[in-house]
Amino acid sequence: MDLSVRIENFGQDDQTWIGAAHGIDLARSITLDTSAFTAATHYPNGYIRGGTPLGKITATGLYGPYDNAAADGRETLAGFLLTPTKPGAVPTADVQAPLYEHGRVVEVNLPIAIDAAGKADVDGRITFE
Repeated sequence: MDLSVRIENFGQDDQTWIGAAHGIDLARSITLDTSAFTAATHYPNGYIRGGTPLGKITATGLYGPYDNAAADGRETLAGFLLTPTKPGAVPTADVQAPLYEHGRVVEVNLPIAIDAAGKADVDGRITFE
């Protein structure tokens, strides 16, 4: 894991999916399993967008994209990526990221739609508007 200090520019990221400031200060640091993401789908602009729904991979404890059809733990929505995050230099380089797991979400502004099962997973922690 690379913990060196660096500055990166990601361009514009649409944070309008965040419904209120409440919960931003409660974001938890997690590790993304970069190999679980698909470049063309999850980071076509070179970074994983804020608001991307995430699930925890049971075998590793790392996080990947939420997928209700998965059978590795990602079928349970854990929360959303709070800020845009650049994947590691190689597809297997895992990176640290903030998990937004409590607060309000403006559903129509999410970069990837959430199904009813995902909403049920976070009921009581995340309110969808």
